[in-house]
Amino acid sequence: MTVTLSGFADEISPDPREQLATLATESITHLELRSAWAVNVADFDDSQIARLRTAFSQAGVTVSAIGSPIGKIDIADPVGPELERLRRIAEVAAALGTPLVRVFSFFLPPADPPERYRDEVIDRMGALAAVAAEHGIVLAHENEKNIFGDIPQRCADIIETVASPALRATFDAANFVQCGVAPHTEAYPLLRPHLVYLQVKDAIAATGEVVPAGQGDGQVRDTLAALHASGFSGFASLEPHLAAAGRFGGFSGPALFGTAASALCQLLTELGIPWD
Repeated sequence: MTVTLSGFADEISPDPREQLATLATESITHLELRSAWAVNVADFDDSQIARLRTAFSQAGVTVSAIGSPIGKIDIADPVGPELERLRRIAEVAAALGTPLVRVFSFFLPPADPPERYRDEVIDRMGALAAVAAEHGIVLAHENEKNIFGDIPQRCADIIETVASPALRATFDAANFVQCGVAPHTEAYPLLRPHLVYLQVKDAIAATGEVVPAGQGDGQVRDTLAALHASGFSGFASLEPHLAAAGRFGGFSGPALFGTAASALCQLLTELGIPWD
């Protein structure tokens, strides 16, 4: 197993120049693209894509995945516009050289049982997967609070029921902790067969506070060790959320992004896992 480090560069700064400078300081040569200039990736125009492609090329940085907002809408909202947004994001992904696009499985009314919306979610995720297959991309579903796929059983249900190679899983330990799930003990066994990507942040179960990898209750060390034993080779993408966290993203700043990177690298070193 070799882990390739990446990260949400907009956690560093809205300015791509500052993003790339910090990544260089941390010797990270990949990034997960969620936004730049405070513009979401779904809203980039062609000139912004061209500017980013040039900047990334000059910095020797490659895009590991598109950190899209697809599926972060209410289940009652129409799905048609979301399919169109995915088609645009697929164009962005192709232009920037990545086949991976992170997605979510729709916000649910908090007072309702999630099972009430299962069929609708499955239909929507199947439609998203069909668009992905048409464009040659792979969707990585992220577990997240307040969506249908918040706990491992429902994450696995989505992927196994849709049954498309264009829909796989990413794994966020902190988000599982905040949903009352022990990530390695309860989520990893169900999701490892579908796992293509790793989001890296940790959290404290008692408070939900997000902390660097290995400093919370996210069992990050155990998951990294198990991935290593299973032969996983792929991206570990830092999403630190150490200064601010919200429904549609988070922020850390250059110094705290460095803190998060150092914590992950320390874990990898202690486990004897090589990274680049």
